[in-house]
Amino acid sequence: MRPISKKLVFFLILGLLVINYKTEAQVRRGTFIPYSSAGFGIGTSSYYGDMASYTTPLRSTFGMMRWSVTGNYTRHFTPRLAARASFTYARIVGDDYEMNKKDPTNIRFPRNLSFRNDLKEFAVVGIYKLTPDSRSYDRRPQFGAYLFGGIAAVAHNPKAKDDTTDEWVKLQALGTEGQGRPGYAKAYSLIQMAIPIGIGVRYKINSRFDIGAELGFRFTFTDYLDDVAGTYADPSIFAADPLALKFSNRSLEPTSTRKGKDRTPGLIEYVKAAYNIDTNDPYAALQSQNYGSVGNERGFNAKGNDNYLTGTISVHYIIPSQIKCPPLK
Repeated sequence: MRPISKKLVFFLILGLLVINYKTEAQVRRGTFIPYSSAGFGIGTSSYYGDMASYTTPLRSTFGMMRWSVTGNYTRHFTPRLAARASFTYARIVGDDYEMNKKDPTNIRFPRNLSFRNDLKEFAVVGIYKLTPDSRSYDRRPQFGAYLFGGIAAVAHNPKAKDDTTDEWVKLQALGTEGQGRPGYAKAYSLIQMAIPIGIGVRYKINSRFDIGAELGFRFTFTDYLDDVAGTYADPSIFAADPLALKFSNRSLEPTSTRKGKDRTPGLIEYVKAAYNIDTNDPYAALQSQNYGSVGNERGFNAKGNDNYLTGTISVHYIIPSQIKCPPLK
């Protein structure tokens, strides 16, 4: 590191220490007055699971990024501690073709599954302010940073696109891995718990408004946000349900399931790399190698459960600490 960089780091640290000292001194000189705030934000969402591997973090985070919106209410109890209740609506998406088209030799490419899932999350978290408030909301620091963690309930319902009708079909009811049928596990729940953790920063616009940015990761307790987790079921159990049969195994479809892109060139590369087979009919090669047969792995999430990440830009309104009633006449 060059000397000028060391000086810059030294003065930055010194400045932060001085600011923190002054803030703490202000708090000690007066009694903190609790206050509340309400906020609204928009942002992004990214999914990690069987179609978005942790081994390719940049591609998984940015390759299929979608949107999120959130509203929240926060109660500030002390200069450093607060609690927040929030509702977040976020869409997550996964697509074997789109995620692996630049590397079709990846084992996920021939699987050819895709999904989207609109998550409705209600969360309660505790907030620890790295930059403490002063004794009243109007004297809070210009800039603040904080950490948060808590618990959330998430309603979800993964869907996949039917290429013949262009409709999005609910997958849980189909039991694509045999769920709910004799000899298979019960259907997974559409209400799941999650643990949200993250970091945020805020900037004071004026005494009543802040603008903030936040990055939050959700650890869930399910591997079925994407409807993929276990092994391929016996096709015979879907004899009375052709739609379930179709969505249980889409490896032999010539086009990608979400965008209808031609998969044949990529599959030719895959069977050459995986099986050392030179052919212009990769679908027959997949069948000959029993890809997608009963008991074969359908999910490839080594980390277990599916998770998601949100990034949010928000505006917060500071609710007055005391509302004075007009005098009685």
